[in-house]
Amino acid sequence: MSDESLPAGTTLLIKGGRALTPGADWHQPPCIDIAIAGDAIAGIADAYSLAARSEIEVIDARDHLVLPGFVNAHYHSHDVLAKGTLEEVPLESWRLYALPPQYPPRSVEEVYARTLLGALECLRSGMTTVQDMLTLYPYEDRHMDAVMAAYEKVGIRVVFALQYADRKGIETIPFWKDTFPAELHPLLSTAAEPERQIDLIGHFESTRLKAAPRPLMSWALGPSAPERCSPALMQRTMELARRYDIPVYTHIYESRGMALQARMTLPEYSGLLIRRLAEEGVLDPRLNFAHSVWLSREEIELLAEHGAGVVLNPQGNLKMKCGIPPIRMLQDAGVRIGLGCDNCSCSDAQNMFVAMKLFGLLAAVSDPIPGPPQAIAAIRSATEAGADGARLGHTIGRIAVGFKADLTLIDMNDPSWSPMNSAARQLVHVEAGRGVRTVLVNGAVVVRDRKLTSVDETTIYEAVKTVMPEFRKDFAVISARVAKLQPWLDRAHKQIMDAELDIERLPFR
Repeated sequence: MSDESLPAGTTLLIKGGRALTPGADWHQPPCIDIAIAGDAIAGIADAYSLAARSEIEVIDARDHLVLPGFVNAHYHSHDVLAKGTLEEVPLESWRLYALPPQYPPRSVEEVYARTLLGALECLRSGMTTVQDMLTLYPYEDRHMDAVMAAYEKVGIRVVFALQYADRKGIETIPFWKDTFPAELHPLLSTAAEPERQIDLIGHFESTRLKAAPRPLMSWALGPSAPERCSPALMQRTMELARRYDIPVYTHIYESRGMALQARMTLPEYSGLLIRRLAEEGVLDPRLNFAHSVWLSREEIELLAEHGAGVVLNPQGNLKMKCGIPPIRMLQDAGVRIGLGCDNCSCSDAQNMFVAMKLFGLLAAVSDPIPGPPQAIAAIRSATEAGADGARLGHTIGRIAVGFKADLTLIDMNDPSWSPMNSAARQLVHVEAGRGVRTVLVNGAVVVRDRKLTSVDETTIYEAVKTVMPEFRKDFAVISARVAKLQPWLDRAHKQIMDAELDIERLPFR
């Protein structure tokens, strides 16, 4: 069979790679050529002919696996500098170490450096899109501008949401208000506190949603969690999301304490946050619920009915003693399941290979009855489902003609791939990220031979070194503050663990 002619306008050719295209056998994917014209995939064929003197760039993908770039569907760039700072810490205590309301205002230099570093780590792990649910507290435009500049410099695709709330954290965690002495209440906070200086959503709409689009930036909304947001704030959020047709990301039921809080405060909705949202008319396909560990069966059915999705974050949920999500129950109901890597201080690694492997393993233990194979499901969660949840499923997350050329190439000349019995299973259960050799975003090669092409990586590391002394000083102050609070934190945590709850997601209870 003769080779096909290249599509008109081809600027780059990926030649001879084993590709995870929608119709292929992902266990034994065929070797194909992928033609790229500008920012999009122009053609896919068994082989394309190439003129001897062609100026088209060719990437030799023989002995490589070509996959859609991963979509990190839940990530917080405000926490990048805190990787490796903590080990096992219950979620409610962890919030006091890691989240921006606990810190003094940050410098523009720190915000810029941490955003660059996080984007670098994600790209080097094969992620081409990140959903950054960023807390800037207190909000300042100069910090927002630094974030945008860093992302544009690196060249990663971003689905960006500011995180916000209008209820104080101490009001939303079981037993905190009554357990802690009143004089310690000002020291307690959570993921996002009410912004004192500005109407954050209104400002975000006027300065971002109404502004000219940016090439690799799309917008989302980030209500911190339903219990931290009043019905009025959720209504306003969804009105904006529907008007601009953008996604919404929020946290739900990450820990036992969050489920218990719902049971204690929402008797009119049978203690179910998802029922509250459904009855308020804000539950729809634009919503993505991060974590979703403690969903009840009724709530899962409501998610499926309304087309809302979840984003699982298995690394952080295990380390923070949150529990095992009901993966099989979600799958059986047909709920969209994306994957994220969450905060660097709880998951530590922005590594989708780890997330996919844990997804498969936790699916196995989330139901005692043997179920379907999970490797391909994990890959789809890390690519297609994350794209669909971002309202970008028509553009990214798949290797198909007309889709953006967001691709990751894995070098299979490695013990991880010898022998090659199943590309899908070895990608999920064996590969850990060292095989990521080439990454394309929007048709541009942003990682080549495992090195960032847009920025000299050493300048990023040097920028981080410059801001770390101030960060470490502040982290030491925060750690001392948490140590002072520890007796009451332990007391409240025990009450959360001892309280009766109608479902269980912890293996040691």
